[in-house]
Amino acid sequence: MNYEQLSKKILTNVGGTQNIDNVVHCMTRLRFNLKDDKLANKAQLEKTPGVMGVAEKGGQFQVIIGNDVNNLYKEFVKVAGISDKQNKQKSDKKQGVLNKFLDTLAGVFTPILPAIVGAGMIKGLLSLLLVVGYVSADSQTYQIFNALADGAFYFLPILIAFSASKKFGMNPYVGVAIAAVVLYPSLTALMTTAKEAGKNLSFLGLPVTPATYSASVIPMFLAIWFASYIEKVADRYTPNALKIIVVPTVTLLITVPVFLIAIGPMGAILGKGLANGVTFLFQIAGPLAGLVLGGVMPLLVMIGMHYALVPIIIESIATNGYDYILPILTANNISQGAAALAVFFIAKNKNFKSLAFSTGITGVLGVTEPALYGVNLRLKKPFIAAMIGSAAGSTFMMFFHTKAYFFAKTGIQGLPMFFGETFIYAVLGIIIAIVVAVGMTFVLKFEQPAVEEGAEEEEKVVVQARPSTVFSPMKGIVRPIEEVDDTTFSSGIMGEGLAIQPTEGRLVSPVNGTVTSLFNTNHAIGLTSDTGAQILVHIGLDTVKLDGKFFKAYVKQGEEVKLGDLLIEFDLEAIKAEGYDTITPVIIMNSKEFSDVKRSNLKTTNAKEVLFELFA
Repeated sequence: MNYEQLSKKILTNVGGTQNIDNVVHCMTRLRFNLKDDKLANKAQLEKTPGVMGVAEKGGQFQVIIGNDVNNLYKEFVKVAGISDKQNKQKSDKKQGVLNKFLDTLAGVFTPILPAIVGAGMIKGLLSLLLVVGYVSADSQTYQIFNALADGAFYFLPILIAFSASKKFGMNPYVGVAIAAVVLYPSLTALMTTAKEAGKNLSFLGLPVTPATYSASVIPMFLAIWFASYIEKVADRYTPNALKIIVVPTVTLLITVPVFLIAIGPMGAILGKGLANGVTFLFQIAGPLAGLVLGGVMPLLVMIGMHYALVPIIIESIATNGYDYILPILTANNISQGAAALAVFFIAKNKNFKSLAFSTGITGVLGVTEPALYGVNLRLKKPFIAAMIGSAAGSTFMMFFHTKAYFFAKTGIQGLPMFFGETFIYAVLGIIIAIVVAVGMTFVLKFEQPAVEEGAEEEEKVVVQARPSTVFSPMKGIVRPIEEVDDTTFSSGIMGEGLAIQPTEGRLVSPVNGTVTSLFNTNHAIGLTSDTGAQILVHIGLDTVKLDGKFFKAYVKQGEEVKLGDLLIEFDLEAIKAEGYDTITPVIIMNSKEFSDVKRSNLKTTNAKEVLFELFA
């Protein structure tokens, strides 16, 4: 995968850098908060090689990539020119309450999952070593392994504090300091002693309910949410010279006592009640709960609601020592992968077979979105087959009250989390999910992908045989780019180009394509043609200093344009009168992607005359 090229295509089709408020990534997706979702070209993105699909949910515009998303994200922020500061800005568009809630949960819990999953897999390995007798529970080796397995879980409030602080926009290190206080050994011992004696503690005459906050979820989540507001208020009313001293001090002094007196006990009760309630539901209505939740789980994944299950799962393991939802998530993920693998055997198109195979494997390994969006949803029937497989496997497992004992990847490699008395039922449930999903995919069948086999190869031949053309965007005198009195353009570092000395103040589109970027001063515009050429037209030199004076734009960033459409009008004489050079560079920004860029020999040009021919 060419990360740079894919990043450029995605950037173009989400409306350019100026349309991005925030972009993060999870296990499989780039998650955008866009200023205007209407500027994103969803249809074009879905056709882009390397993009598995597009989803709009949770107040986010999500581009599904698959396992390569981490590497692509690193390249994307470089290509988009997004700094860490810009990327932390929150979207100013209004979201619904549910969307905000889901976005918050995803933003807090997704970053900490690798630590929890890694520790969980070590816990599974430790259980296996104990079973085969390789280590003894009394050995030092076991103690070190146990610390590796339990450390992330015991200090989970610290992980949540750091992640939640970043999501809520407060200093993450102050957030960690809050979590460190409630896990401080002497305070924990004091709490434990008071709890065993059945007595409350006291702080400044106020009662403190003794509680254990290690491995807890909801209490610290609520604490950081509260602390973020305290920090913002303190920051607003503190002089700049004193902020570094006053703001963190006030935040700690207010948040920690309020946590110990009110937020902590309330969160602990809420968390335990939620965990016990879910456990009770599965115990009294196991098969029915498995059937319903297993059947709708793919829909929950589609709308992002599965993130709401993460804190419940973690709280359930912390409270009861096991969880019933992870087996259902595993059945769902493996069913999606199995259905995609069935498509691999049925589909006739070679490109789609390759896609089905790769996404099927990742689905069976617990990364379900590529198979879900890239294959199953596109063909519809395999998606239904996966839902049936998930429901069947989940119903079987819940009939035998199958449990997961720690948080691991919900795929085949996550089997160690089921080690225990119900392990055999987990294995059988997974087999049922696979068999039913594959069988139903064959039974229901599906309409073969519309793209004919070899069509892409034919299209490439056509592109190579016929050059892409970029026309003149204005009337004027054509000059070599080397004559422009600005080394940024004349040196060629921005790409091959020509310059035009305009004789009238009209700039029209030189191609059929999309407005990639439009400077707020309207003195320069970037376009991407339908054939992939990236064009920059810069009206005059240093005209950015005019701050938009004498320029009027007729298009917006992200808008599709046709050859000859009016883009910008500018007062040519007024700009000259202000002392600015009006020579206009026209640059092919991605000229290195073409084998040859043939420049026109015209001395003068009218709009829509051929300026460049680009050969693939």
